[in-house]
Amino acid sequence: MHHHGYLWTGPKERFDNEALRRPPHPQPPPAPVSDEDVKAEQLLKRYREVVAEFPTSDLPPIETAYWLIKPRSLVRGTWDEPKEAAAWIGERLTEYAPRFASERDRDTTRLARLVSVAAEQLHAGTDVSYGFYLERPSYLSLAVVTCSPNRSNPELACPVA
Repeated sequence: MHHHGYLWTGPKERFDNEALRRPPHPQPPPAPVSDEDVKAEQLLKRYREVVAEFPTSDLPPIETAYWLIKPRSLVRGTWDEPKEAAAWIGERLTEYAPRFASERDRDTTRLARLVSVAAEQLHAGTDVSYGFYLERPSYLSLAVVTCSPNRSNPELACPVA
């Protein structure tokens, strides 16, 4: 078992595009029955866009394990030890804390507790995902995903294998 780290920052409005953060349903919507079925055509078009974009988008997936199907280039680090992966989270929290929109989120005791909890979760084989609002309407997403196998989605392959 090992762990992969992921980091995303960007406009909050882009992060809110949940359609590109969810894996597409395995079954496409029904095809339009006539040329006048505009709603069905739009739904099918949107479904095709999500099928094409979800695996390649850098947006954080709603389910943390789905980072594993994203491009290999999005992996920010790989660690065999949960403590090393949690330390990476701690380093990123320290780096971004001055930009956190909430003063509560900048509290160093709280951030240290998050790192400690992350180490425990990773040791147990659970993924870790944290998100913070940054200054301006921006967002930071940090995730460490347990790999080989992933506990919540064991069928997902390792992106660096």
